[in-house]
Amino acid sequence: MASTSEALQRFAIDRPDGGRTPRVLVVSDIRLFQEALAALLARECGVDIVGTASPPQAPAIAAELAPDIVVLDVTRHGNLDCAKRLAEPPPSGKVVAFGVVGTDAEVVALATAGVAGYLRHDAAIEDVTAVLASALRDELLCSPRDAATLCHRVATLSRDGREGPRAAVLSKRELQIAGLINRGLSNKEIARRLGIQATTVKNHVHNILDKLNVHRRGEAAACLRSGSEALLDREPPARSTS
Repeated sequence: MASTSEALQRFAIDRPDGGRTPRVLVVSDIRLFQEALAALLARECGVDIVGTASPPQAPAIAAELAPDIVVLDVTRHGNLDCAKRLAEPPPSGKVVAFGVVGTDAEVVALATAGVAGYLRHDAAIEDVTAVLASALRDELLCSPRDAATLCHRVATLSRDGREGPRAAVLSKRELQIAGLINRGLSNKEIARRLGIQATTVKNHVHNILDKLNVHRRGEAAACLRSGSEALLDREPPARSTS
């Protein structure tokens, strides 16, 4: 079996720039993690690490160093904003996110931010190589479920046009539940959080999906995130009456 570095080396041979080793910038909030991941990528994937940076520094450093790929830690809240800045034209390399949990909402949010690839939190080094190589080929390596999620999202946008759904189509309770869905809570967990019955939550979820014309819970949260982010992210009260 070929090593992970050999996989990227074989890919480099076919590149139009003459086989130059891919240049990578590693971005994370944690400096020790930056350095450890950079060393691992250089040793196991055979890439050229051009530098490391924190998310606030990353856009300026990427513009200066012009990496082929920016490997971005998205485990911290708000780091997707960094991905959006890095992906803005002219992009400073392709953005590959790592530390992804993989909910439907997160997959759509990553695509919306402009990332070229992503790695789940349990990815192995072989997965890293495959995703980096795919990103350099302008291909997205993802699971069939994630592909279906993205297709459903495109279909929703096609039906509704470029405008996101108005927050007014949902009641205050439905907005609360949509926000908790976006945080990954199950119906039972949402019921406990809001002090209502699980069957009531189920009915609200059904109404949310129907009103937004989507098929999955994650799609509903992602749909609202794009159309009314401020309302969706507002923390609902810990307990209230229905």
